[in-house]
Amino acid sequence: MSTVTVTLVQVDGEVITIEDAPVGESLMEVARSRGVDGILGDCGGGCACATCHVYVDPAWEAKVGKPDDIEEMTLDMVSHVTRDNSRLSCQIKLAPELDGLRVNVAPAD
Repeated sequence: MSTVTVTLVQVDGEVITIEDAPVGESLMEVARSRGVDGILGDCGGGCACATCHVYVDPAWEAKVGKPDDIEEMTLDMVSHVTRDNSRLSCQIKLAPELDGLRVNVAPAD
């Protein structure tokens, strides 16, 4: 199975680099399996809870893309902490072109 490297910066500033993230999995699944603080994924990846909210590094925004309408509605639940580069990590499917992806975990409140 092909893998990519992704980097997540936790709210406390700790940098977690995952060098063997499987292509095809969501960023949320990979982050949860590695114990990244702040990525809860309470809805299991159903785009229904926003507990896997991240800020995509500006250098990666074009490759990751914008949220669809359903994701936008879910992000509205945490509108007090959303930014233009907000995404739900459950909706980011890892692909070879995302090798090197960097995101910051959004605060829960």
